[in-house]
Amino acid sequence: MIAGLAMMMVAGSGLSACATVDAPQGGQPVALESETIRYETAPCYGTCPVYAVTITPDGKGTFEGKGHTAVTGIRTFQATPAAYRAFAARLAPYRPTENEMLYQPGTPNCGNAPSDMPSVDVVWTELSGGRQHLNVYYGCGPQAMRDALRAAPNDLPIGSMIGAGRG
Repeated sequence: MIAGLAMMMVAGSGLSACATVDAPQGGQPVALESETIRYETAPCYGTCPVYAVTITPDGKGTFEGKGHTAVTGIRTFQATPAAYRAFAARLAPYRPTENEMLYQPGTPNCGNAPSDMPSVDVVWTELSGGRQHLNVYYGCGPQAMRDALRAAPNDLPIGSMIGAGRG
């Protein structure tokens, strides 16, 4: 009987590590074992907003205003899983298939580039430890990519922290 009880306890503990939780009303299950996306802007010559956003598929996020933003310091926010999916989908076409892709002056992906432009750094980190890194100087790379990267934060509820007319 003790052996049977021990086996039941072991089996029950295995069930507590399921990979999904109940879905929000009307939504899909949300993965517990998931990646995070970190989107970080860099300064330019001028008043470009400088901030970092980290978000997980369940919508839990952190905003860190570093300069020229309406909010400075670290704030947490809650987005919907749908907002996360929209943000991730906008970035997905530019996610490197290898570990890293750089669009910076002096790299093969960038010819003559104007100076003093902002840049963005995006890092996808998987629970398994896998990581992809994209760094784009806004004077380099395809226009469609730069437009998508600039628009991606609009999918998240952080506009008031960035500030009016900034992005």
